[in-house]
Amino acid sequence: MKIKQKILTIALLLGFAGMINTLVPAAAHAACAGVETSIVNCDQSGQGKSAKDSGIWGVLLLALNIMTAGVGILAVGGIVYGAILYASAEEKAAQVEKAKEVIRNVIIGLIAYGAMYMVLNFLIPGGIFT
Repeated sequence: MKIKQKILTIALLLGFAGMINTLVPAAAHAACAGVETSIVNCDQSGQGKSAKDSGIWGVLLLALNIMTAGVGILAVGGIVYGAILYASAEEKAAQVEKAKEVIRNVIIGLIAYGAMYMVLNFLIPGGIFT
């Protein structure tokens, strides 16, 4: 049973990676195909002087904004879940520990995402959103 689950997980991840590999360049190309969009802004001539004039940059910014919103929503959901576990624990020590672990993991995840954001701002010249 565990082998089937691993195979299914690997197949789903490969399928998702293939889908992303296909859709991201297509979206970036579509954004710069002479059509003005309000979501992705790029140099329509294709002769931009920097990477920030390309459609890939616009898709990257869009993906980072969606990820940031998703991380925030999931963090709030995780904190609420941990709080409900903690509030409904009564005298169950195991449930209290599980609630504390959930809240601790959410905080660690937020710190890790913040560190990733800072590293990206440091590595990319001029920062991500400027």
